[in-house]
Amino acid sequence: MLLIPAIDLKDGHCVRLKQGDMGQSTTFGEEPLVMARKWVDMGAKRLHLVDLNGAFAGHPKNEAAIRKILKEFGSLIDVQLGGGIRDLDTIERYLDAGLRYVIIGTAAVKNPGFLQDACTAFGGHIIVGLDARDGKVATDGWSKLTRHDVIDLGKKYEDYGVESIIYTDIGRDGMLTGINIEATVKLAQALTIPVIASGGLSNMADIEALCDVESEGVEGVICGRAIYSGDLDFAAALARAKELNG
Repeated sequence: MLLIPAIDLKDGHCVRLKQGDMGQSTTFGEEPLVMARKWVDMGAKRLHLVDLNGAFAGHPKNEAAIRKILKEFGSLIDVQLGGGIRDLDTIERYLDAGLRYVIIGTAAVKNPGFLQDACTAFGGHIIVGLDARDGKVATDGWSKLTRHDVIDLGKKYEDYGVESIIYTDIGRDGMLTGINIEATVKLAQALTIPVIASGGLSNMADIEALCDVESEGVEGVICGRAIYSGDLDFAAALARAKELNG
């Protein structure tokens, strides 16, 4: 079970949002590189970066901070990034800088041709982020709810050749209300590619519940507000996951 610390970037700082609302951000660190170093030193095998400004602008906005992290850790661990990635040139630039996985969210829904092209050009490096509320996919920084069904889109993207899918329950994100295990497992069971859980991780019980369903295809979990607020001890969670699943 991959426990993946999230570093959300807003105006060059490390923040956390509640339900994707840029107006409800809490700053947890002025220097994202220092935060990245903290999680890597604790034993993180992958980092999850989000360019929040980029997600709303539609193009990279925190590239300088991201490049600092990639320069120090890109050759040591896997780093994945989402937010404002809308063209192949941006993907290539980040991969050349040491990024392992590019996360495509809104663009996957609005421009599936772009996603297909990305999978063809950069096979093994493309992850899709499916953000949903009540089973329906949201786009544009979660501000717009579509009629697309999560599982239907997941199967479509699997056929394109994406590496994995990050499933976020946006009603729970940043709220410390617990992972939506049922919906995550339902999606994982419908696919052959791995699913990464996201949204609402709150405590050790969530880690244990996720480890119980790893065999269903749930590869990991994005660790956000809980590891910043202290509700979940990241090092202890890593140790527990290793104890349960090796």
